[in-house]
Amino acid sequence: MSLLRAPETRRVAIIGGSRVPFARSDGPYATASNQEMLTAVVDGLVGRFGLEQPGAVGEFVAGAVLKHARDFNLARETVLGSKLAPTTPAYDIQQACGTGLQAVIAAANKIALGQTESAIAGGADTASDAPLGVNDELRRLLLAARRAKSLGGRLKALAGVRPGHLVPDIPRNAEPRTGLSMGEHAAVTARAWGVTREAQDELAATSHQRLAAAYERGFFADLVVPFRGLDRDQNLRPGSTVEKLASLKPVFGLDAPNPTMTAGNSTPLTDGAAVVLLASEEWAAQRGLEPLAYLTAYETAAVGFVAGDPAEDGLLMAPARAVPRMLERAGLGMADFDLVEVHEAFASQVLATLSAWEKAGLAPVDRARLNVTGSSLATGHPFAATGARIVATLAKLLAEQGGSGRGLISVCAAGGQGVTAVLERP
Repeated sequence: MSLLRAPETRRVAIIGGSRVPFARSDGPYATASNQEMLTAVVDGLVGRFGLEQPGAVGEFVAGAVLKHARDFNLARETVLGSKLAPTTPAYDIQQACGTGLQAVIAAANKIALGQTESAIAGGADTASDAPLGVNDELRRLLLAARRAKSLGGRLKALAGVRPGHLVPDIPRNAEPRTGLSMGEHAAVTARAWGVTREAQDELAATSHQRLAAAYERGFFADLVVPFRGLDRDQNLRPGSTVEKLASLKPVFGLDAPNPTMTAGNSTPLTDGAAVVLLASEEWAAQRGLEPLAYLTAYETAAVGFVAGDPAEDGLLMAPARAVPRMLERAGLGMADFDLVEVHEAFASQVLATLSAWEKAGLAPVDRARLNVTGSSLATGHPFAATGARIVATLAKLLAEQGGSGRGLISVCAAGGQGVTAVLERP
C-alpha cells in the first residue's frame, strides 16, 4: 500500500479583520467575558463578509490566556453563540501573548495544505474578569472529603478547614520560575541594553500620536466593531507628548538606581478581542473578495530567561532570535520590509529588540516604518488578542499602499517565547 502524498502548499490570503476597541481593565468591559467579546468580533466578520451559511468558514481557532474553568471549550462555545453555522469546527490554542498570532499560523497551515478553504483565528482576554483560584490547601481538603468512604471520613477532612483557607489565590502577573513580574523582567533587560527613559517616552508618545491619527483618517472603520459604548481604544491619549510622559514616576526596576519604566511607557492591563479571516485564493475569488495580503513565513523561538544572560536571554527577547532565523531562511533582510510591526509590551522591550536585531547583523529599522498606526502602548494589550490585531492592521496597511509590499510582525510572550511572521503583497 502506498502512502498518501502531501499536497503542494497554497498561498494563504488575509481577507479582513475584526476587533472591539480595547478597554482598560475594570472599566467598560469589567463584566464582559472572553466568550462575549470573541462573539462580538466574530459576528463583525460574519456580517461584513456574509459568512452565515454552513461551510462558509472551515474552522475557528482562538484562545485566551486568562481562562475560567467555564472557558475550557472557548472557541467552540463562541461559535455556538455567534452567527456562524453551528456546524463550524473550533478549537482552543494558547501561547501567552503569542496566542493570537499562533492561532493565525495554525489556521493558515491547514489552508496551505488544502485541509480547509477558510478559517477565522484570533483571541480574547479580560484582565477584569481574571479567574480566582481556590486556596490550594482548601482544595486539597475538599478533594480528601470527596474521596472519603464514609460520612465520618468526610467530616474529619472538612474539620481541617481554617479561616485562612477561605482566602482565594489571586492571579499575579509574574513568571512562576522567577517570581518577577513581566515589568520587572523588562526593567532588567532595559538596564542590560542601556535603554534610556527619554527613548522609551518618545516611543510611547509616538504610538499614541500615530494611533490617534489613524482613527482620525478612518483607518479602523472596517476593523473595529463598537462594543459596550466604546468606538475607540480607551487607553488612547491623543495628546501624549514626551514632556507629559516625563512627569510620570517609575513603577518597575525600583530596586536599582535610575529606574526608567513608567505606566506611560508600559502597556496597561487590558480587555478585548480580535480575529482575522484567512482563506485560500480560490475561496476568495469565488466570493469576489480581494486579499489584503498573504501570510508567507513565520517563526517561533524561546530563550532560557531563568538563568540566561539578562540582555541576550531576557524574558521578552525571543523575537531577537526568531526574526534573524526567519529572515535567513527566507533570504530577506530588514531593508526588504516596507513596514515593521513590533508588539509594544513595553517601550524598553521594543528598543532592546531593535538593538538586538542590529547586533545580529540586521540593518536598523527605519522608525518611519515602525508601528505606523501605533501599537500596544496606545491600544492596550489584551494578551491573546494582540497577535490578530497586528495581523489585520498590517495586512490593511500593505493593501492601502497599493502594489507589492512586505511587512514584518514580531510578538514577544511570557515564558521567554516569541512569535514572528511575514506578510506580503505580490
